[in-house]
Amino acid sequence: MKTKLFYVLAIFTVLSTSGNAQEKAKRFSFEINGGPSVPTKELVEGIRMGFGFEGTFQYRLLPYAGVYGGWGWYWLSTESSVSENNMDYEETGYVLGLVFSHPIANSNLSYNLRAGALYNHIETENSNGEILDDSGHGPGFQLAGGIDISLGSGWSLTPGIKFNFLSGDTGLEGISKQLDYQYISARIGIMKRF
Repeated sequence: MKTKLFYVLAIFTVLSTSGNAQEKAKRFSFEINGGPSVPTKELVEGIRMGFGFEGTFQYRLLPYAGVYGGWGWYWLSTESSVSENNMDYEETGYVLGLVFSHPIANSNLSYNLRAGALYNHIETENSNGEILDDSGHGPGFQLAGGIDISLGSGWSLTPGIKFNFLSGDTGLEGISKQLDYQYISARIGIMKRF
């Protein structure tokens, strides 16, 4: 028991001293980003480019590493010669992960890398906006990278790319089908540190 207590105190001491060295740097931030999404695998025939956005909070634990979490919405659509066959696929849900951010030389730029777990679901809608099926929430993952361009006063511009993967079952017209929903998204965002 004494050994465990010693390790816990040692970890808190290391974390607090590394935090004091970065006392001037702000630990919390909020980012909202969005942009076009391109499927990397044909989910269904005729799938085309879509759009989405995500809002995340970040907390810096160490000088270059932290955690992030948030909520996102992404939309992909199909295009068919028969308008009744057009479908929309909307992915919504939550993300929680780790972020690594490092300055680039002595500039106002830094790069960041993210890896996160998704807990999202996919809704299938017809051309009238009626929900035909919902995959239910399930696990997935997200990989992302980008640049942070400091604008001053705690504001940054955050362009980057992101890859999302989510797998789920759909049951349209009584036929069960596995959906491997994966896409790359080019994103541009704005971040505020506080």
